[in-house]
Amino acid sequence: MPANFLVVDDHPLFLEALRLSIATAFPDASVVEASSIAHAKKAIADNPPFDLILLDLSMPGTVGFEGLLELRTHFPKLPVVICSALEDARIVHEALTYGAAGFIAKSVRKGELAQAIKDVMAGSVYLPASYASGAAAQARGASDLPQRLTSLTPQQLRVLMMLRQGMLNKQIAYELDVGETTVKAHVSEILRKLNVASRTQAVIEVAKIDFEAVMSATQREGGKS
Repeated sequence: MPANFLVVDDHPLFLEALRLSIATAFPDASVVEASSIAHAKKAIADNPPFDLILLDLSMPGTVGFEGLLELRTHFPKLPVVICSALEDARIVHEALTYGAAGFIAKSVRKGELAQAIKDVMAGSVYLPASYASGAAAQARGASDLPQRLTSLTPQQLRVLMMLRQGMLNKQIAYELDVGETTVKAHVSEILRKLNVASRTQAVIEVAKIDFEAVMSATQREGGKS
């Protein structure tokens, strides 16, 4: 049966490179494109099951790892490989921790891109060559935040992202078309699962999935060495 790919990216040049690489690796493959996480979720609902999602981390309407986390929360059985211009070892490590099945740097040549897609489809975890030397160091700085975040249900994750935007329970209830009591229950569960005591602490925790937070941590660690 031909392979079925979902490409989530809004950069025309790299989209073209991905199309050519997928066609090289899997000539009979079907490719569906999405320009946002919302479009990706609709594509997953409207199409036959995908074998692989190729996701750009820097998508409209998302911050940091939010897009990856949302797809992994809603569709935990669908493998997601990151295709990103961000090649910092700490970001690669965090992406894997949040459940990515691999990480392809956008700087790779077309031939290597096709081979990377083949490797992932064969069950391998593809990583940038530059990552191996720094992987152990990144692992030492890992936290249990990804595990806590992925324990949230899709609805709880939506509520958490709305809390991050500064929305009140009443506003969240309106957006989700539910009662405020339901929102309060979601917030209580979010605080319990994240092991925090307040909404403010929850927002501080979720801010850690931002690339800027990851890079800041990297810079701090670099300054200590």
